[in-house]
Amino acid sequence: MPDVLSKRSGAILEITLNRPEHGNGATDAMAVEVTRLIEEAEDGTQAIVLRGAGKDFCIGRAMMGQQPQGPVEAQERKRAFDVIFKTYGAIRNSPVPVIGVVQGRALGFGCAVAAICDITLASDTAQFQVPEMAHNILPTMVMSSFIDRVPRKAFTYLVYSTAVINAERALSFGIVSDVVPAGQLDQAVDTLTAAILKAPAVAVHGVKEYVRTAFSMSTEGAIDYARNIHAVINSSSEMRRKG
Repeated sequence: MPDVLSKRSGAILEITLNRPEHGNGATDAMAVEVTRLIEEAEDGTQAIVLRGAGKDFCIGRAMMGQQPQGPVEAQERKRAFDVIFKTYGAIRNSPVPVIGVVQGRALGFGCAVAAICDITLASDTAQFQVPEMAHNILPTMVMSSFIDRVPRKAFTYLVYSTAVINAERALSFGIVSDVVPAGQLDQAVDTLTAAILKAPAVAVHGVKEYVRTAFSMSTEGAIDYARNIHAVINSSSEMRRKG
């Protein structure tokens, strides 16, 4: 079976990390495939659901703690790590919302992906951790995913302490959007995607565009941008159709 599965259900693209026997520890090839699937999502896609097979979401990168053999040039390491940064970028830059569905453990890379998704639904049994410092790894890749998601106090606590936190605490830290009982996680995903599908596609894209851009703008600029995108999108013929 492939390490990354994809399935199209109408306007929903579902991507599944598929190494359950290894906690869905992500190889570089898996990260490349996730990036490709998001970037090449078909026209008409209105949401992408990203989940893990089995009991865990993703326990991090498969090579966590492994040191390179012999000297490695900084630029070579930088190019290798770009595989992960590109995955984060694909989620951020997707024109439609990416929904993370977290059960079990979300560690390191898994925690970063959970944070960077536009919406993340977590089981009440989910656990989150940034363990890199305990492995003598500077976790700036994970930190880059937190930068506009997680408040500073929570950010530094997670990184320095390497503490495992539960889903409710991850909710308070801004890593997840909602926590539901484990047996209701799939139902919560279906309810959310159904709500997205009810909206005109142009509005779905417009919300993602605004959220992707506005938080890096000044308050005045974000308000002006809201005025402009509101006028453009709400004047479209698709927004004027009756439901």
